Parts: sequence; C-alpha cells; structure tokens
Amino acid sequence: MDISYRIAIRYFFSRNKRSFISLIARIAMAGVAVGTMAMVVVLSVFNGMEDLNRKIFKTFDSDVRIVPAEGKRFKITPSMLNELKSVQGVQLVTQVIEDNALARYGNQQTIIRLKGVDSTFAQQKQLDTAMVEGSRRLTGDNGTSYALIAEGIRNALSITLEDIFTPIELLYPRTSSKTLNLTSPEAFNQVNLRPGGIFFIENRYDDYIIAPLKQVEGLMGYNGERSALEVYTKPGYAEKDIAEALSAKLGKGFVVKDRDSLNADLLRAIKMEKLFVAVTLSLIILVAAINIFFSLSMLAIEKKNDVSMLYAMGATESLIRKIFMAEGAIVALSGAVVGLLGGIGICWLQMRYGLVSMGMATSLVDAYPVKLIWEDILYTGVVVVMITMVVSYIPARRAAESGMLLRV
Repeated sequence: MDISYRIAIRYFFSRNKRSFISLIARIAMAGVAVGTMAMVVVLSVFNGMEDLNRKIFKTFDSDVRIVPAEGKRFKITPSMLNELKSVQGVQLVTQVIEDNALARYGNQQTIIRLKGVDSTFAQQKQLDTAMVEGSRRLTGDNGTSYALIAEGIRNALSITLEDIFTPIELLYPRTSSKTLNLTSPEAFNQVNLRPGGIFFIENRYDDYIIAPLKQVEGLMGYNGERSALEVYTKPGYAEKDIAEALSAKLGKGFVVKDRDSLNADLLRAIKMEKLFVAVTLSLIILVAAINIFFSLSMLAIEKKNDVSMLYAMGATESLIRKIFMAEGAIVALSGAVVGLLGGIGICWLQMRYGLVSMGMATSLVDAYPVKLIWEDILYTGVVVVMITMVVSYIPARRAAESGMLLRV
C-alpha cells in the first residue's frame, strides 16, 4: 500500500479521539451516503418508469408503423405486401384503417378512435394481457363480427357484454356528402357490431374501438386503401434496423417509424427529467461533501507539526497533498459504499416486494417500477470521486504549504 494511504488511514482512525473533527467527518460521510443512496434510487425509478412505458406501448403499438408521407390513406397492393414480408426479420404485416368515428350504444353516444385490423390481428396476441372481460376475437364461428372496446368507451356508453341484443352502432360521415347534416341519417354510413371484449391499457388508449377491417373499410369507404401498415418483428431483430430496411424499400412516399420513434416525445421527456434530477442530486452530494472540506481543513491545522516532521524526514509537497486527498477519499468512499449498497438494497426490496404503492386504482402495476442499471451506479460513483477530488484539493494544498512554511 502506498505510504500516503497508510498515513491517511492512521489519521482517519486516530482522529476519532477528537470529538469535533470526528463529528464533522461523520456528518460528511452520512451526507455523501444519503445523497448517493437517493441518486441510485431516483435514477432507478426513472429507469423503471421508462421500462414500464415501453411495456405499455408494446401492448398496443406495433414494432414498426408505416404511414403515408402525405394524406391520410394510400393504396395497398399484394406485391407491396409481399415485398414488405420479404424483409429479413419481418414476422407479420397488419393492414390498418384508423380514424375518428361516432359510436352509439342504446341512448348514449360518444366520439371514438376506430381501428380496423385484418385477420393477422389474431396472431399478434398483443392485447392478451390487457383484456379485462370477454375475448379477443373479432369474428365468431358463425360469421358474427365483434368489436374490442376500451374500458373508457365501455364506461362512457355503459356497455354490457351480457346484453346480446343491443349492438354498438358505428357511424362515419359519407365522403360523397358535400354538407354534413347531423340530423339526417343519410349523412352517415353505419355498421353494427356486437361488443366482444373489454381491454384496458392506459388512459391514452381509452377511446379506442378495434373492429374487423372489412367492416371498417365499408364504413369509411376506403375501397382498397389503408391508413397504415403495422409490422411485427421476429424475436432477436432490432426494430430500428427493420424500420430502416423497410424505409429503404418503400422510398420517400412513406414514413416508417419504430415503436420508440412513435413515442419519442414521452421517452425524451423521461430522459430529460432523469438528467435534471441527476444533476440536482449531484449538487446535493456536493453540498454534503463540503463537510469533507471543513474536516480536512481542521485536520490540516491540527497536524501542522506532523507535516513539518514529515518534511524533515524527506517528504515532498506532493506526498503531503496525496495524504490529505487520500484522507478525503476515505471519508467519501466510506459514505459512497454505504450509499450505493443502501440504494441497491432499497431498489431490490421494491422490485421484490413492492413496498411503495403507486396509489392509483387504474394503474397497470401496483408498486412503483424500479430498474437497476449498472451505468447509473457507475455514474454515481464517478460523481462522488470527482466531488471528493474537488473538495479535498484545497485543504490538501494548504496543508502542504503550511508544513513547508513551518519547516522554513
């Protein structure tokens, strides 16, 4: 072990006899430990929230979505579908028609987001974990067409799956009508579907109704046109890479985005909040580490004679600085280790037992999501080391200079 660390360790343990200096050192250690622990826990919560949002998106959104660069619809051809399916990593391509419509059930009505999907929807199994009532099928054995209804629409229209006689009526303005007369039944196309299942994901999806593509196409008069194509990838393939390959095949007439790009604003907001919180907690650790500065300053005053003796024995100014910087490092490292272990322990307990609840009845998870990422732990350790070097340098330099003056 380097002699500077030997002397620093000796000072660290021997100074416990000096109550005031020892108290400041303990306060510094506790401050660094609490700040480090808070940083690990808070950054892990942000990681958990980001991971939870990605799971929510995956429950409803496709891996890759293709929409026209201009307009709301585009013509689909078998050759185009085959070309997309030929891209390596593509598992399914679902044809989608999506637009706002009017839903009516009994005496109640509301505006909904209607999404028509083709037969490949049955192979996706996305909504399996989100179903709260009924089944996920869109077509029955006898040819009956069903609709999957979001929990928010079910509550707005008071839909009951047990009532097999009342259909849900979907209305969409006729494109041939030059003026829209809301009182005229001739102004709307209409299709009746039987409610088949209720799903709940998150509030942003609470206005959706999913229906068979054929019925939605006739309702909205798309005539072979589609508003989007949803692509699902095979396991082991990166969504971003497949999105780039599909974009290269389709050209500039289409916009191709992977799931993260579709929800880029929310994910970016979470990352920015995480960054600001990390900076804020780093400043809090810096404030806590100021106690290291005072502790080393007082220790330097106390050890003036020892420093002079070391100079007389041949010590250099660099060695004296290293001794006091090592002393600060020991104090900070002790607090950092306790803080890191405490933060990791709290996160593990939360992941294992869910100690802190979300407190919301409509939440998909009961407890706050937490995810430990080792890069965050490394970042926290680096922050503590840098702060320790900053607050320890001035007392260490002063100790070296004062010892040199006493020697002279």
